[in-house]
Amino acid sequence: MRMVDIIIKKRDGEELTKQEIDFFINGYVNNQIPDYQVSSLLMAILLKGMTNKETFYLTEAMLYSGDIMDLTKISGVKVDKHSTGGVGDKVSLIVGPIIASCGAKLAKMSGRGLGHSGGTLDKLESIPNMNVNLSEEEFIRQVNDIGIAIIGQTKQLVPADKKLYALRDVTGTVDSIPLIASSIMSKKLASGADTILLDVKFGSGAFMKTVNQAKKLANIMVEIGKYFKKDTRAEITSMANPLGRAIGNSLEVKEAVNTLLGNGPSDLVEICLESAATMLLQAKLVNSLKEGMQLAKTNLDNKKAYEVFRKFVIYQGGDVSYIDNLDKFEKSKYTYQIKSKQDGYIKNIDALTIGVSACKLGAGREKKEDIIDYSAGIYLNKKVGEKVSNGEIIATIYTSKENIDDVLLDIYNAYSFSTKPVKIPPIIYDVIE
Repeated sequence: MRMVDIIIKKRDGEELTKQEIDFFINGYVNNQIPDYQVSSLLMAILLKGMTNKETFYLTEAMLYSGDIMDLTKISGVKVDKHSTGGVGDKVSLIVGPIIASCGAKLAKMSGRGLGHSGGTLDKLESIPNMNVNLSEEEFIRQVNDIGIAIIGQTKQLVPADKKLYALRDVTGTVDSIPLIASSIMSKKLASGADTILLDVKFGSGAFMKTVNQAKKLANIMVEIGKYFKKDTRAEITSMANPLGRAIGNSLEVKEAVNTLLGNGPSDLVEICLESAATMLLQAKLVNSLKEGMQLAKTNLDNKKAYEVFRKFVIYQGGDVSYIDNLDKFEKSKYTYQIKSKQDGYIKNIDALTIGVSACKLGAGREKKEDIIDYSAGIYLNKKVGEKVSNGEIIATIYTSKENIDDVLLDIYNAYSFSTKPVKIPPIIYDVIE
């Protein structure tokens, strides 16, 4: 078998066999096939697409290119969730404790933020001494004890994805749905959970810009899950506007804690309860979504979920006094207030602009080696649909950087206004099973 023949076959729009896909993945991981040939095949896949069968085979080859987590020592149903990334998305910090308080087991491996999309690990590490690098034994023990652990990737999981993603990033082949789907699902499957809930976002602050693109990606990922006999479901959610009010690592942790204490923004609470209900149904802890919603809301209201979050922080070495007293979190050097220049209603807040601006303030990375300022970020005093008066604060900016006038202007321009009341758009557009 020759790599050049596989490239030509895909260039001509033909379907690759399992053997051909295995040959390409194994050869690349073992450094027997050069970058330039793999780049050529990736471009052919981008242009010609892949059938569902090819995508299943690609996911399978990537999944078995490295280790797979064995979670059989964890009692009960192991649930997992994945978000395709957005601005202000701190859902895992809230949903995890909710479902754990209801008896589900969240054994989750998360990533770091890059660009305008924040990472769960970075948010957790804004809590002093929080350890996201547990051993496999510690990870399993903690999930058995309290129902939740969130860590960085352990073992040699899906090395094929690491190599392919780095190459896709520099060859203009990121925007291929089969490649995105196999990348996400190979990692989720390697993490060893019994069920997977996918939050596939669309809009300006998301990777998928339209609801149709998001549905297309969600459908193939759910089909991949079924191929591997995993209960996999997907929520199609909006990222036209930032989620919640806080963008930035410690700001988002504080908002997550306040949400667990019953003081969360309505859009964030809505998506967290919906996701929790679905995950409880997947774990067979409830018989319907309605029952799942009631159980999730009960354990949010009675603070059981908050108590699980405190235990989670303590178990992973975090200084829980910061959770008990949110004012202890490090303050940024500078604070700015952005004020409205008119009366009216907030019509839209462009999520991409807000995410990029937060990154420029120090809250995110442009390159993997960049150091994050955990205190930096943006707090949206006014959200879509809310009334605003001339001179009223619409956003508060936290940073330790100087000369940020252009960023402040960008944040103001991210807001659009209406003279008439604005209907708040839905957060969850569809659920795919």
